[in-house]
Amino acid sequence: MSTDAPRPLLPDGTYHVFVVDADEDGAGQLHVSLTILTGDHKSEVLDLLATGLDRDPIDLMGMPGTLVVTDGVPRFTVDDL
Repeated sequence: MSTDAPRPLLPDGTYHVFVVDADEDGAGQLHVSLTILTGDHKSEVLDLLATGLDRDPIDLMGMPGTLVVTDGVPRFTVDDL
């Protein structure tokens, strides 16, 4: 039996990302798919459940953003143009 803790999705750090898909569920949460643009994880796609973005999912499509992972917890913000 293994007692290893689950690996975080990404190592802690700051990642430049691009929104490739976004959809809102009935609870006001956004399901956002992001692709990483630089670094060792370039081209990987992450699916996140986002709250508090207060954005229309259609408006998020194609937007650049920043993903900061701290202690394994991701935090996504949109980089408004």
